[in-house]
Amino acid sequence: EGEVVFDDVDFGYDDAKIILHNVSLYARPGQKIAFVGATGAGKTTITNLINRFYDIADGKIRYDGINVNKIKKADLRRSLGIVLQDTHLFTGTVADNIRYGKLDATDEEIVAAAKAVHAHEFIMELPDGYDTVVEERGSTLSAGQRQLIAFARVLLADPRILILDEATSNIDTRTEEALQAGLNHLLKGRTSFIIAHRLSTIENADEICFIDHGQIVEQGNHAELLARHGAYYRLYESPALRRQASILPGPYIRNPKCLPNGRAANARPSWAGCRGGIPVGHAAMRNVLWSNPWNNGL
Repeated sequence: EGEVVFDDVDFGYDDAKIILHNVSLYARPGQKIAFVGATGAGKTTITNLINRFYDIADGKIRYDGINVNKIKKADLRRSLGIVLQDTHLFTGTVADNIRYGKLDATDEEIVAAAKAVHAHEFIMELPDGYDTVVEERGSTLSAGQRQLIAFARVLLADPRILILDEATSNIDTRTEEALQAGLNHLLKGRTSFIIAHRLSTIENADEICFIDHGQIVEQGNHAELLARHGAYYRLYESPALRRQASILPGPYIRNPKCLPNGRAANARPSWAGCRGGIPVGHAAMRNVLWSNPWNNGL
């Protein structure tokens, strides 16, 4: 059904240092849960526990009432879909890249998925439509177009749970409207966990979790959290947020410490980077076909 429960969860990459503390949340089937907070606060780590990239130190995570430790990883991950900011496309046609979500999909199913997420229009403008060959990583397409293909790929896989990690933060103006419409269709009827920088995505969430130093310090919907005048309210009203045209700021806007190679000075080297003072994603996870990687046994 897509019900996910975190019950007093602790986690650390090693036993000597716990980085998530007493995390509890309840996602009902079909709900949209948004995570906000500074880069390095623990947002992505929480989503990585859902798909069992790591096992927890204490507490329980239940998926439809079953402890995730009792579910085979392959079975668990077949029911999940992930889209990140950096979408990986491989050399082949547009249709082949979408078909990766369901290897036995018909041409009609591929077109239907693309239409549903508003990718069909731009695909038909390509030289050979769905038969257009894209280079590896989709360098001939815009960031927004690559994301629309990723959305179509995930929709074709039809997962019960979606994890979107900054999936709409790296887009161009031309495809922004289509991307938002495609995202809305993709989320419909699915339990989703969203790490987003765009206000429109966060404001429409059923529940927002503000993460700070590995703890959920505030929970509620947009209106409830604003009414509390707490951490979320301060972030929402911050001048930095207004300057970034509805992009939620990371810590580097307030404390821009970046190394010359573009990695954040105060982040785990394999996890986060910065460009122009704004977090740009999680480098350790980029070279994977995220929009349905589970068939590869990851």
